[in-house]
Amino acid sequence: MSNSIFKTPIPVNEPVKSYEPGSRDRKALEAALAEAKGKTHDIPMFIGGKEVRTENKVALHPPHETKHTLGYYHKGDESHVKAAIEAALAARSKWGALSWDQRASIFLKAAELIAGPYRMKINAATMLGQSKNAFQAEIDSACELIDFLRFNAYYMTEIYKVQPDSAQGIWNRLEWRPLEGFVFALTPFNFTAIAGNLPSSPALMGNTVVWKPSETQIFAAHVIMEVFREAGLPDGVINLVFVSGAVAGDVIFSHRDFAGLHFTGGTNTFNTIYRKIASHLDDYRSYPRIVGETGGKDFVMVHHSANPIEVATALSRGAFEYQGQKCSAASRAYIPKSLWPAVLERLKSDINSMKMGSTEDFSNFINAVIDKKAFDFITKYIENAKTSSEARVVIGGVYDDSEGYFIRPTVIETTNPKYDTLCTELFGPVLTVYVYEDDKYEETMNLLDETSDYALTGSIFAKDRYAIDQAIKALENSAGNFYINDKPTGAVVGQQPFGGARGSGTNDKAGSVLNLYRWVSARTIKETFVPPVDYKYPFLGE
Repeated sequence: MSNSIFKTPIPVNEPVKSYEPGSRDRKALEAALAEAKGKTHDIPMFIGGKEVRTENKVALHPPHETKHTLGYYHKGDESHVKAAIEAALAARSKWGALSWDQRASIFLKAAELIAGPYRMKINAATMLGQSKNAFQAEIDSACELIDFLRFNAYYMTEIYKVQPDSAQGIWNRLEWRPLEGFVFALTPFNFTAIAGNLPSSPALMGNTVVWKPSETQIFAAHVIMEVFREAGLPDGVINLVFVSGAVAGDVIFSHRDFAGLHFTGGTNTFNTIYRKIASHLDDYRSYPRIVGETGGKDFVMVHHSANPIEVATALSRGAFEYQGQKCSAASRAYIPKSLWPAVLERLKSDINSMKMGSTEDFSNFINAVIDKKAFDFITKYIENAKTSSEARVVIGGVYDDSEGYFIRPTVIETTNPKYDTLCTELFGPVLTVYVYEDDKYEETMNLLDETSDYALTGSIFAKDRYAIDQAIKALENSAGNFYINDKPTGAVVGQQPFGGARGSGTNDKAGSVLNLYRWVSARTIKETFVPPVDYKYPFLGE
C-alpha cells in the first residue's frame, strides 16, 4: 500500500523539430508519409475497448489530393452513441476510484509515446488527413499534444494540493471528485492536439468520456486512440464514435447522466448545443459543465510607430499559416495610412514567394483548405470582394479545386470598417485590411472593438509604449489572448493559456489549471476529533 505523496515530473515544452533537408527527422517523416499513404486504412470506432465496424463505410481523402483514398472509417448511428454512453458509465466507478497517480501515469506515457515511436505517424496522419505542412503538423499533433498531456498531469497535482485550513480539534479536507455522469468531447478538424486534449483532460480528472471527432480529422484521431490504448487506458474510459453531430446530440443531450461538454468548433454550433442543453435542464442529474472554445475574428491593430516589416511578417504568418484555418488566425488588420504602402509591398513579396501544393512536398508553405464546403464558402467572399464598391482584392484571389481545395493567400482592402470580411469568420486564407488616418488611432480601436462579436485573439504593433498601454486598456475585452508586437497565433501550453469570451467561448483556458477545474466537483469533509456531548452553549449559563 502506498503511503507517499507523489510529485509528477516537472513539465517542459516539447522541442520543435525542424525537418531541414537531409536531416534524420525529415527522412523519418517522409518514410511515415509513404507508409501511411501506401495502404488503404480500415478505421473502426472504439466502444468499451472494442473495435466496432459497420456496413456504412465512408472514404477519407487528403484535401490536397482528392482523387486519392487514404482509407475508410466505419460510420455509426444512434445505437453506437447509446453503447458508448453505457460503456462510459460502466467504467466510471472503477476509473474514478483509481488513484490519481495511476491515471497520470497513463497520460504521461502517452506523451512519451507521441514524443518517440508515434511522433512521425501522428504527424504524417495530420499532414495527409488535414493538409498541414510538416512544421504545422509538428507544432500541433506532436508538440502541443505532448504539452497538453504533460502539463495537465502537473496541473492536476496543483488542484489536489488546494486544501482548506483547519481549526483546533478539527480536520478539514477538500476532495476533488470527477463529475457524476459522463463527459461528451466534441472536437474540431484543425488541431490534432485539441482533438487529443478535449477527451483526455476530463479523463485525467477521473471522468469517462464519449468522444466524437470531426469527420475530416478521423485519420489522425485514430492514431490518438491507438496511442491511448498503447499507454494502458482502460476499456470504456474514452469511447470513440463516428456519427453525425445531430445523431450524437439527440442521444447525449437528453441523457440523464450527461455531466459535461468539452467543445471546440463553430459559434453557431455551440449556440445550438447550449440551447439544446438548456431545454433539457430538468432531465439531468446535475447541471452539466459546458466548456466551449468557438470562433474568432482575430485582429492586428497597428500604430504608426510600428515597424512595417515586422507587421507584414506577422500578417504573412498569422493570416496564412495552415491556410488561415486556426481559431486564432489574423483575419482583420487595422493599418495607419502612413505605413500601408510599405506593409503592402512586403506582403506582396512574401505571398508571391509562398509555394502552394501537397504537404508531401516540404517546400510548400500553403496547402489545401479542409473540404469542398469550406472551399465554396471562402471563395464566395473572395468573388464578392472583386465586384464590391467598398473593397478590392490587392493580393491573391485565385483558387482551384480540380485536384485539391487550393486557395491562394488573399488580401482584401476595404474602405468600410463594417465590411463583410471584417465581421464574418471565413476560416481560410483571407486577410482584410482597413486603412485608417494616423491621427484616428483611438477611434479606430473603438471601431475594432465594436465590429466583431468575437473576442479570441488579437495583437498590437507599436514602438510607442503609450500607444501600447492605450491599446491594452482599450481592447481589454476584445481578446482572451492578447499579443504585443507578435502575431495573434501560436499559443503555447503552459505559457499562454488559450481561450476567449464573447462569441468566442467560455474562456476556460485550455493548457492551464483553469480548464481542469471544470472537470471536478469539490466535496468538503469536516472531521471533529472530540465531538461535544451537551447541546448547551456557554451563553446560556445563569
